[in-house]
Amino acid sequence: MPDSKPHIAIISASVREGRKSHRVALYFKKFIEEKNLATCEIVDLNEYQFPIFNERLWLLKNPGEKVLDFAKRIKTASGVLIVTPEYNGGYPPALKNAIDLLYEEWHHKPIAISTVSNGSFGGSQVITSLQFTLWKIRSIVVPAMFPNPTADKNFSEDGTPVDKEGTDKRATSFINELLWFIESEKRMKS
Repeated sequence: MPDSKPHIAIISASVREGRKSHRVALYFKKFIEEKNLATCEIVDLNEYQFPIFNERLWLLKNPGEKVLDFAKRIKTASGVLIVTPEYNGGYPPALKNAIDLLYEEWHHKPIAISTVSNGSFGGSQVITSLQFTLWKIRSIVVPAMFPNPTADKNFSEDGTPVDKEGTDKRATSFINELLWFIESEKRMKS
């Protein structure tokens, strides 16, 4: 029986109105599906609208359906692609809140990071703090990065890149790195 394709959960981390980073999440979903690289879904934190958690999932007395749904999507994904904007040199509180909610679900989970900003650095300042947080919870952080400067000018609202050929070329290398780590982690489990 042939192996099934890996499944990638794409976390769209912004909950702001008018968010531009969601365009990049939409792009990755289309790209992965068009290239038939994996199955994927967008896990949109804006749709969850989580309250600020004061405890980890396993210690919550009555976790809601949305909390359990989010945990299941992360737990069952072969890998995670986080698309995050940069807010004042850091990542959004909604993302930190969602990361801190879970613990075991992140263990040994391959995670790739795509950063987004309206400025010319493409969100590169957020990388260090997000990597550190993910390392602390024992995730496998993929070394390849995918920064996106001026996302509002480079992606349409439906995630279509202005420079499709160039963006697809960068995305191929980036996603292949995530897939390599997913396969490596899978082999280590068997």
